[in-house]
Amino acid sequence: MNLKVLLPFGIFADKTGVLRIVAETPDGSFGLLPRRLDCVAALEPGIFIYETEADGEVFVAVDEGVLVKTGPDVLVSVRQALGGADLGQLRETVEREFLTLDENARSARSVMAKLETGFIRRFATFQHD
Repeated sequence: MNLKVLLPFGIFADKTGVLRIVAETPDGSFGLLPRRLDCVAALEPGIFIYETEADGEVFVAVDEGVLVKTGPDVLVSVRQALGGADLGQLRETVEREFLTLDENARSARSVMAKLETGFIRRFATFQHD
């Protein structure tokens, strides 16, 4: 199989000769082998695993996204991805990186809510004048 992991700003991984893939979905994890029928699956945050003869088993922490298998090609599109060989080290990296991003996202949502509230308030006073 040919695997391509896409991020919003570029390509995280582009591998050929992939022997198997394991992905996390809202319904649980599932595996892909080269002769599996074509499919589409929503991915949830978790550990994405693929195996090649050259690299062996590779672990990638991914954020939510989508997986599309068509023929021998598997496209995975996610917002964030972090790679690592050691699962313990990958877990620490994920906690550090993703939790920081969650805090930043929460802060951005708070700022946007304040801006929207201010805009609505000003718009309402503008219509009454």
